[in-house]
Amino acid sequence: MSTASNLSDPARLSARAALAAIRAGRLSPAALVEACLDRIANRDAVVKAWAFLDPAVPRAAAGCVDPSAGPLAGLPVGVKDILETSDMPTACGSPIYEGRHTGRDAACVAALRSAGGLVMGKTATTEFAAFTPTDTRNPHAPGHTPGGSSSGSAAAVADFQVPLAIGTQTAGSIVRPAAFCGVVGFKPSFGTIDTSGMHHFASSLDTLGVFARSVGDAGLFAAAMSGWKALADPQPAPPTRVRLIPAPAWDRATPEALAALTSAAERVAEAGVPVDDSPLPDELADEITALLVAQERIQLCEGRRALAWERMAHLDRLSPGLRDHFESVADIPFEGLLEDRRLLVEGRRRIAALMAEGEVWLTLPAPGEAPEGMTTGDPVFCRAWTALHLPAIALPHGTGPAGLPLGVQLVGRPGGDPALLATAAWLETRLEPAGAPGA
Repeated sequence: MSTASNLSDPARLSARAALAAIRAGRLSPAALVEACLDRIANRDAVVKAWAFLDPAVPRAAAGCVDPSAGPLAGLPVGVKDILETSDMPTACGSPIYEGRHTGRDAACVAALRSAGGLVMGKTATTEFAAFTPTDTRNPHAPGHTPGGSSSGSAAAVADFQVPLAIGTQTAGSIVRPAAFCGVVGFKPSFGTIDTSGMHHFASSLDTLGVFARSVGDAGLFAAAMSGWKALADPQPAPPTRVRLIPAPAWDRATPEALAALTSAAERVAEAGVPVDDSPLPDELADEITALLVAQERIQLCEGRRALAWERMAHLDRLSPGLRDHFESVADIPFEGLLEDRRLLVEGRRRIAALMAEGEVWLTLPAPGEAPEGMTTGDPVFCRAWTALHLPAIALPHGTGPAGLPLGVQLVGRPGGDPALLATAAWLETRLEPAGAPGA
């Protein structure tokens, strides 16, 4: 994807290029905001990335920015609409909370504002970041999904409406929509970015992350919100080894997605990095399969508990699909939830011991290109890594039969986020992202 460095169309600038132009006095935050607003005005009737956008708010904020202050000074950001914003409503994709103002910022929003970032608006999310699709469209093909639940954030970044956006992942809701939309989606290790002020669905799994158009931009943004300075400027560095992971449910992957993964592995090998493509030991494959089941049950059980008030007071305003999901786990005893949590804790210990220093795992982010229609997509290739609290990143690579983006996913060691970003920065220069969407 283009990360143009000239100023003819500021909306297409990468975050870093825009930041450099702002600091050099060649671009004002106000001009960047206007360019993004123009892009939104021209495109969002089709893309529908925004749950709330009042141009007066980012315009006013842009006029108050000190271009020399903060790592995000003057950069417009999309904020997923399950995160509280003091000056905008937070509806969580639900009619229950339509127009609700909480009067406070989520911790990550406060951090990005402190870093000089500008909240452009609230990006569309599925209902409570769960399963019911939004009206958001894939910028590359409006008849196809952008993925969920962070649909608006992924689409807004892919369509050059903002250079950065916040997403959340409980199963695959950063990595998968990033792959569908052809952008970088970085899900840090669990707890890296504080989730205070987020409407939780499954608090033991919910992870804040970022969408950007390059690995460097993703690291810059994640560092600003987390305070983890080692993420801010990932310098390309090869891993010591890449392990090709044929995850469970491999039969769901399309031939084109598998070809993209093979191509990425070949490019790693051509660069002199060992690639281990041996089959997973049966014991490990079985354990990952069990983790997929446990993750899904935990997500549903914790979601049912977290939305207890909404179920009691507004059951008729929850989507039929969400009600059905909650009904499917209504009879699971608390002991069953504890057993699933125990499996995840044991899995985290085992994976931490299994992954060697400097090693990353290479796998798919999604079964293929974005499906036609407004589905959220299948998170099967992301569930296990989310459950294990591992850092993961989606990188664009190749196109599918409909000409839509494909991608690959890198998974790192627990807490190994800086090394993962360095590997991702090294690999992205060797991959072939899809072309830019729209006119």
